[in-house]
Amino acid sequence: MNKDQVKGAAKDLGGKVQEKVGKLVGSKEQQAKGLKHQAEGKVQKHVGDVKENLKHARDAVKDILKP
Repeated sequence: MNKDQVKGAAKDLGGKVQEKVGKLVGSKEQQAKGLKHQAEGKVQKHVGDVKENLKHARDAVKDILKP
């Protein structure tokens, strides 16, 4: 796992909590902020996933090209 995957997952989780708290207290603004953080977290996690996949592909190519 890389830092983008971890930070993205944490931001997504924090957004879910914020959304739920917003629902409990009846704050549409907090719900919206929570949804925004969830979306940002999911995007950041996907960026991390892509980076991780590229790293694995690079390592595989290096292994193939080793003499």
